[in-house]
Amino acid sequence: MKQIYTYGTYLKDKFNCKVYKVGINISGFTCPNIDGTVAKGGCTFCENDSFSASTGKTQELKSFHLNLSSKQNPYLAKQLEQLELQFKAISSRQQKEYGAEKFLVYFQSFTNTYAPFETLKALYDKALSFTHVVGLSIGTRSDSITQETLEYLSFLSKEKEIWIEFGIQSIYDETLLRINRGHDSANVKKWILKSKEAGLNVCGHLIFGLPGETKEMMLETAKEAYNWGIDSVKYHPLYVVKKTALANDFTKGIFTPISEQDYLDVLTQAIQIKPKNVHVQRVTAGINNDSLLGPAWCRDKNLQIKNINQALKSIGLKY
Repeated sequence: MKQIYTYGTYLKDKFNCKVYKVGINISGFTCPNIDGTVAKGGCTFCENDSFSASTGKTQELKSFHLNLSSKQNPYLAKQLEQLELQFKAISSRQQKEYGAEKFLVYFQSFTNTYAPFETLKALYDKALSFTHVVGLSIGTRSDSITQETLEYLSFLSKEKEIWIEFGIQSIYDETLLRINRGHDSANVKKWILKSKEAGLNVCGHLIFGLPGETKEMMLETAKEAYNWGIDSVKYHPLYVVKKTALANDFTKGIFTPISEQDYLDVLTQAIQIKPKNVHVQRVTAGINNDSLLGPAWCRDKNLQIKNINQALKSIGLKY
């Protein structure tokens, strides 16, 4: 069996040691699709309060949210404190449990370029100052980054490992409209190409099983994302959680989640057509608590990976 080229392998080859991502959740960050800038209510599958990083406790800053037009940030010191506390707690655990030697600080929850440049610069610089940190990975939306921020990340990339993660989800505008995404596919393509031109590493997130999409459409999204030049990919099945617009459609029988077999079919084909240089960061997703409404197969991550490897085995691959 041939091992799929994973992100972990890429990092180990580049840094010659175990490099782990440290997921960070900074209070005050939100999303233009939640605060009403481009839409209201968020994506139909998004439970707005569900975002959390890899650590448990973050002191929230109630009723405080940044955006690109914010003129001041009175809580920057508190955000920097949160960043340091979370990094120390998570990186220490990763060192003890997994033997981690170096780290990428992963700005994970919500939209992590959706704030004034001065705030972003302070947070990014602080993260890069921590011991054994070799770079950043920044989760964001293509409609929430400025040229100024992109240029600064490009400057940082000359000495550090800088990644930007965009939610592509689908290349079909009718799908993006249906899930209340708030931007079109052309916007994602534009900023992925700009990020590549700026010398940044780009990870694209793809969701299989979006409302109304066929397997052919899902594969076309994967093909196009590869053509845009992404360096890494995360594959997700669409699952339904409580307190979302999608949950209403699911309950009414309007939306039926993707079956595990269909997901396995699309995933294996997407991996087969993937360029060799594009590494894989994730092959599935799910949640194991009572907020999950469906599909049931997204509850057990270990079983998902087992079934994915079984499907990959038939084409001579393993994850």
